[in-house]
Amino acid sequence: MHHTLRTRAFASVAIALAVFAGACAPDSVEDEPATAPVEGDAGDSSTENAGGDLSDRIDVSGSSTVEPISALVAQDFQTDNPGVAISVVGPGTGDGFALFCEGQTDISDASRPIKDEEAQTCADNGVEFTEIKVGIDGLTVMTNPANEAVQCVDFAALYALTGPESEGFANWSDAASLGEELGSSSPEEFPDAELTVVGPGEESGTYDSYVELVIEEFNEERGTEAVTRSDYEASPNDNVIIQGIQGSDTPLGWVGYAFFVENQDTVKALEVDGGDGCVAPTADAIASNEYPLARDLFIYVNNAKAEEKPALQAFVDYYLSDQGYAAVSEAGYVQLTEEDWQASQEAWTGR
Repeated sequence: MHHTLRTRAFASVAIALAVFAGACAPDSVEDEPATAPVEGDAGDSSTENAGGDLSDRIDVSGSSTVEPISALVAQDFQTDNPGVAISVVGPGTGDGFALFCEGQTDISDASRPIKDEEAQTCADNGVEFTEIKVGIDGLTVMTNPANEAVQCVDFAALYALTGPESEGFANWSDAASLGEELGSSSPEEFPDAELTVVGPGEESGTYDSYVELVIEEFNEERGTEAVTRSDYEASPNDNVIIQGIQGSDTPLGWVGYAFFVENQDTVKALEVDGGDGCVAPTADAIASNEYPLARDLFIYVNNAKAEEKPALQAFVDYYLSDQGYAAVSEAGYVQLTEEDWQASQEAWTGR
């Protein structure tokens, strides 16, 4: 599929330009887990004026979920603007906002809205920003295809398997009693099999979204913290999570929809029952919000830097053009409705 080819090309660019990224990135960005730099050498006089006349550096950091979208937009933008160096890295939404609110990056990719305390940090540091919704994702709960016993889980089951009260559960059946206590109908499917949980760490917006959508359904009434169990294999890298699902017969984990689509031959998505029956994660179900774990994706742009850097303004303009917007579906995510996309464009032009 086209997305697979573009993803492979994206990975090749990342490897080829890793040395350039390390040499040119500011120290604070260099220290992040830069999983996907996309660079163009703005200092190369042989290419600086080929195509577009723009020449500058743009730093994008944040969500590993939104990273593939921004990376594809960056690659296409650089085709016409080879004099612009663009670094796109995905250490996680929270880590991205930490850099952004210190004024160290130009754009922050985010798989959740900015938190009040993060926005306050930006304000304290004089960083004014524009929030732009760019697409829709569906958190995809997965296991290995070898796990034939489990086909669908409801929120109560997910809390029983991954919530703070599941600490120490090493077998799917260990969660059955808690699940039944919470009113879940799923535990009857829980096999007497090893339970290995893999998922994003606390720095990730995907973690925050999962906690908000699943854990917070129960934690206050149960008198527990709004966190997942701590004894799971956490990683900021979605590909590492996928590998964890592939490497065990009966694991449980969650990632963004695009990472499932890219690996659907080797992992199995579980249907999710949000109260209206089991729904599989599909583009149509996510777009219609029928899928209960759907969520919005964003970019945040530093307004002052956009005024100071014509290349940054041009890049965001391109991001919100028809050509740039194609990257959302190309990366495996779901495009906004026409009305919402127009609202995103107006948020940028009306800043």
